[in-house]
Amino acid sequence: MAPAIKEPAPFLFLHLMKTIRSGCKINLLLNILRRRQDGFHELETVIQPLPLFDELSAKFADRPGIELLCDHPKVPIGADNLICRAASAFQSALGRNDGLQIHLKKNIPVAGGLGGGSGNAAATLLILNRLYDSALSAKRLSETAAQLGSDVPFFLKNGPSLAFGRGEKVRPLPPFKIFKGTCVILVNPGFGVPTSWAYQKLQLDEAGGNSAPVSVRELIRALQAGNWEASMKGLFNSLERPVFKKYPVLEIIRLGLLKSGASGALLSGSGATVFGIIRGKKPGEEVRQRFLKTFGNQCWSCLLPLTEE
Repeated sequence: MAPAIKEPAPFLFLHLMKTIRSGCKINLLLNILRRRQDGFHELETVIQPLPLFDELSAKFADRPGIELLCDHPKVPIGADNLICRAASAFQSALGRNDGLQIHLKKNIPVAGGLGGGSGNAAATLLILNRLYDSALSAKRLSETAAQLGSDVPFFLKNGPSLAFGRGEKVRPLPPFKIFKGTCVILVNPGFGVPTSWAYQKLQLDEAGGNSAPVSVRELIRALQAGNWEASMKGLFNSLERPVFKKYPVLEIIRLGLLKSGASGALLSGSGATVFGIIRGKKPGEEVRQRFLKTFGNQCWSCLLPLTEE
């Protein structure tokens, strides 16, 4: 039975608008363990949210259907967009078919491996739950999120997390105090890497896994203990192997960040964004300037705190 929804007054129904921030993330460790019988891959990953946000607004509309508007020309706004799929799934869970208009202001690189699209989907579920007066429980929201994509459940809570399964099983972690005052530089070359392609090209070791230097639990222990050297050595992404083979410029960017002074650098998700971690804002600015001096401004780059102050 669909939850009972209190009908808003006609004027509010048309004009009430809610706005929410929609975040992104990096994977400090992404270890692909094996291919499952359902076609997905079993993985273990440590996820760190970043204080870089899109802005999502939603309101009821006076005509049926879901309309998505976006200020970025490369974002598809049809029914296949995760925002539209999330809105449709939310309304299906309620047994509703109200008209909705959703606006997306895009700041996160498109198809950049930062989970921006998954964050948009989670933000859609959260903002619609506000519009519908918290009609869905946290459990139902999480179930709906898991149906939309492996990364989507993480963004419902948006804190440091351990994820496993195909990525949909999320266990929140306490904030990593080691990252206080730490900066991250993001570099995106202007193209995306299809996640499905990266997984298809991944060759797993016969023993299972992809030779991660440490397990996620070992990395978490190092982060929680404040062991900087062990934490930086534990950064790992199974997808670097196939992605760097096809897009060698991404490995050049990663090595360039390290040469410029980053303590650790890694491909984010399936790419094409690469991130570098630096202790301190001033050293972070120096690393970015050294990197730009070598690589120029051909790539999009952004320096921001690793944790939201």
